Amino acid sequence: MTLILALETSTPICSIALLSEQGGEISIIQKQIEGVSGHAQSVLPLAHTLLDEQGRSKNELSCVAFGNGPGAFTGIRVACGIAQGIGFALNIPLIPVSALHALAANAAARLPGRLIITALDARMDEVYLAAFLADRSGSLSLVQQPVLLAAADAPAFVTQRFLLWQRDVEPGYMLNHAMPCLIGEGWRLPDALAGLPAEWLIDDLTALPDAHWVAHLALSCWNNQQTVLPEHAAPLYLRDKVAFTTAERAGGQGGNPRAAPAINMALLPMRRADLAEVLELERSVQSHPWTAKNFEDALDAGYEAWVLRGDSGLAGFCLAMVAPDVIHILVLAVAPKQQRGGLGRILLKQVIDTAKQQGQEGLLLEVRPSNAKALAFYQAQGFVQIGCRRDYYPAGKGAREDALVLKKTFEPA
Repeated sequence: MTLILALETSTPICSIALLSEQGGEISIIQKQIEGVSGHAQSVLPLAHTLLDEQGRSKNELSCVAFGNGPGAFTGIRVACGIAQGIGFALNIPLIPVSALHALAANAAARLPGRLIITALDARMDEVYLAAFLADRSGSLSLVQQPVLLAAADAPAFVTQRFLLWQRDVEPGYMLNHAMPCLIGEGWRLPDALAGLPAEWLIDDLTALPDAHWVAHLALSCWNNQQTVLPEHAAPLYLRDKVAFTTAERAGGQGGNPRAAPAINMALLPMRRADLAEVLELERSVQSHPWTAKNFEDALDAGYEAWVLRGDSGLAGFCLAMVAPDVIHILVLAVAPKQQRGGLGRILLKQVIDTAKQQGQEGLLLEVRPSNAKALAFYQAQGFVQIGCRRDYYPAGKGAREDALVLKKTFEPA
């Protein structure tokens, strides 16, 4: 039997759920309280009550799932910290689940076959936003990574991308392209819906993530062995800066730091249909580029892979391999005409976010000593050299070139 305890404390609703699965029979029982404070004091008593009422012992738990955000800074740390404490005490793994993913699961259960666009109130007239495709069975695939936006920028952000988000609709399956589904209390903010097509389905503008859907998503992760050790669990933060320094305030910056304006680029999972453009870009920036077979094998192996697309087509891509403790960046490239515009940092941030969510300690990569631009870029992003692989790269005319091994280690959350 699988028994999962799920915690969600990223919003004013503190919820705890207990999922049990045996022989294909699934039961989820939830308890919750509402309030803007007190989550830290409420979680464990609620969990004990829930276990007692179901006649279960904490020692029967298979794992603990927790909502890792985005959401209230203190709230997501509460769920993460308590989950870590339980995990350490019982020697069981954890499963982090995005609040936006939990929102999408809520809608997908009722509205399969939709593009589901989720939004949560991030305060300061800003929203946390992500998009998912639900197949016929309600299973979800992430097509827009969680982002922080000004609420007034959300309509343009969505309308510029929603056709790209739907490019993975299974052949022959007529998903209603004219009617994406919007869910989440972030859509209630002023201007968040301004200009969006009237025929789009507005599902539930009061919806918040809860532990029921965290548990529901965690079961799939458990079955696929997608867990993290307690010491590697971390909250998902999208707001990189929460206050100005004293010097910045003295220079005239007041209030609180705001979300950066969104760039007109869509970050999407790499698919085989992208490979012709990926190969063309790769050949334009590498003296010894990867082959089509290299990329096909990497996708078949399930490596993490993304593309950046803009109005003029493919602007960049990244491919990385998940190892036990690190994510190994295999290739990262930006189109020559669009370099030095921050696109490399966007791709790198995606790898960093993925690594942190999967509990890795950092990133690893190799770079040629002769590639001064790449070395400068990675060093500026916090990578340091930890080794050298002799004669690693082909260099033409039968020669070989060393590879400098660089690593970026994450600071504890």
